[in-house]
Amino acid sequence: MKIGLIRERKNPPDRRVVLSPGACQKVLQRFDAVEIVAEESPIRVFGDAEYQKAGIPVVSDVSDCDVLLGVKEVPVEALIPGKKYFFFSHTIKKQPYNRDLLRAVLEKHIELYDHELLTNKKGVRLVAFGRYAGIVGAYNGIRAYGMKYGTFDLPKAESLADREALIAELRKLQLPAIKILLTGRGRVGSGAREMLDGMGLRQVTVADYLEREFAEPVYCQIDASDYNRRKDGVRGNKADFFANPEAYKSNFFRFARVTDLYIAGHFYGQGAPYLYTREDVKDPEFRIRVVADISCDIDGPVATTIRASTIANPVYGYDPMTESETDFRNPRAVAVMAVDNLPAELPRDASEGFGAAFVKQVIPAFFDGDAEGILERARMTRGGRLTDRYAYLQDYVDGVNTP
Repeated sequence: MKIGLIRERKNPPDRRVVLSPGACQKVLQRFDAVEIVAEESPIRVFGDAEYQKAGIPVVSDVSDCDVLLGVKEVPVEALIPGKKYFFFSHTIKKQPYNRDLLRAVLEKHIELYDHELLTNKKGVRLVAFGRYAGIVGAYNGIRAYGMKYGTFDLPKAESLADREALIAELRKLQLPAIKILLTGRGRVGSGAREMLDGMGLRQVTVADYLEREFAEPVYCQIDASDYNRRKDGVRGNKADFFANPEAYKSNFFRFARVTDLYIAGHFYGQGAPYLYTREDVKDPEFRIRVVADISCDIDGPVATTIRASTIANPVYGYDPMTESETDFRNPRAVAVMAVDNLPAELPRDASEGFGAAFVKQVIPAFFDGDAEGILERARMTRGGRLTDRYAYLQDYVDGVNTP
């Protein structure tokens, strides 16, 4: 089997890779019947010379590879017919902007495996950049607070070497006695918490967060059971919420009354209530004035997120009264950080973490006959057709009754 690491061609450029030079070496050491090459790239965070030093050939043509590994969507014109591709396709939710990509994959008889669909038998994702989205998102949220009020100026995350460098910058700060709310306890939420703990912030309970004032900055991490409650008044729990989201309504506003900086690291499922609405933001008691929306669902559960922002311009303002964009420094504006490719700001750390999981969880499936069904669950297309698991995308491909 010959594996090729493809050059990332999507704009804006993404410097991440699926396998670092070290990860490639681990694959070669563990499996005999495999060869790995890296396509020449001027932007990859690990330079061509680093791959060559690790014994990985750098080539200009990967058309003789059996499997091609990338991170972001491959431009239609760069797709090689008949190959097996792994990348984040952003098509499984019928995203309109990638319909032509999925059509091209089918027309070119490509087998597409989406990283997001690589799961175990229980449906738990095996590889993800979520932790690094949380790490960078929390850092950017603190940075946005300083930008909003002009109290401090942190360097951009992309200018720093790694997670430790981000924490070192945060530890230099003397934050005022603000309250920081973090939603989510998954990969994203855990990554964000690493940063808050790393900078020495004190974590407090929900009861203390809601009822007490503090002489120091504090944070509170909550999950779905804390900010939702059943409509019928029956006591619910997290499992019931995920099974029956339509039976719940948001109880988030009690947090909005006392929060200065909100870091959104939760997962939002279909049918779940919004955390807060545009009407909520107009309420004089709505205190939040800085939001780091790592989840970044546009016009979704975090109503102040009206568009994604960029690494180049990460913060914009939301005017509650006009429900439109404004200068984030405007006193009544909510400053919104909603970069949708946060791990790209920490490409080396993110690539090493992702690659370690890919080598451990996914690569063995190439050589054991896919004993656990990992590849089969992630295979979206085969022989110019959608696989049965993803047949629901046919109307999306056809352009029928889709956004």
